[in-house]
Amino acid sequence: MRPMNRRRFLAISAALPIVAGLPARASSPYRWRGIALGAEAEIILDHPDAAAITARAAAEIARLEKVFSLYRIDSALSQLNADAELAAPPFELLECLGLCGQIHAATGGLFDPTVQPLWALYARRVTEGGTPSPDELARTLASTGWAGVQMDESAIALRPGMALTLNGVAQGFIADRIADMLRAEGLTNVLVNTGELRALGTAPEGTPWPVKLTSGGHVDLADRALASSSPLGTTFDQAGQLGHILSPVTGRPAPARWSLVSISASRAAVADALSTAACLMPDRATVLAALASFPDARIEALA
Repeated sequence: MRPMNRRRFLAISAALPIVAGLPARASSPYRWRGIALGAEAEIILDHPDAAAITARAAAEIARLEKVFSLYRIDSALSQLNADAELAAPPFELLECLGLCGQIHAATGGLFDPTVQPLWALYARRVTEGGTPSPDELARTLASTGWAGVQMDESAIALRPGMALTLNGVAQGFIADRIADMLRAEGLTNVLVNTGELRALGTAPEGTPWPVKLTSGGHVDLADRALASSSPLGTTFDQAGQLGHILSPVTGRPAPARWSLVSISASRAAVADALSTAACLMPDRATVLAALASFPDARIEALA
């Protein structure tokens, strides 16, 4: 079996929405395509200086990768995981972890970035041709828990043996940062896709951005963000049975009760984290209870 590295893990997700065909017009909007945290990324806008604008956006994405990436050993997150402490952390990392704390509380602890040791355990065992034993899961769970994360402006510290993954929120966070940067430059009709979507205003024609969902149906996106997750959208095993979204309670993959969870909100990071946690929730009422802490968030698909 081919080992699953972090880049491949992020690149093969099948649960993402896609932008449908835009209405016909005299000239097509400019499309930049690149990579963000190992996944395909795209920025769509209509502006005379679109190439220069998206080049600056690409540079910002590259800078943020040095904060959030798990496959780059020189990133701030990788250094934190390696040393269990990071002095003078980047503001973006502190801001993202602050949001993680809010989502953790709103979801009853189901959104928990400290599951990274569990992720590493599953990746290792599946690569070896097996699965984690109950004893291994119990020992690894002892190295998780949001209470073990301490932070302020001067430093972030983890309890020994802990590690963080921000894969359930960082793509949305980067989409927000790029959208905020472009808005500050005066742009109003832009779609940022870093694996999660963030729309500034509408499409250039004045209509919402049309987004198709893999479960069927579509979402009309205007000045709003959309994120999608699926328990089996990415799996550790080739048989497609061990999903990548792990429960911080049991240590096991989310049950495949949902094929797709899509949530929209004003911020892509919020939608991203909530859609990830919702994959671990038993019913629609529980998802709605978690969304209640974020009044602008709503379910777009729960299939």
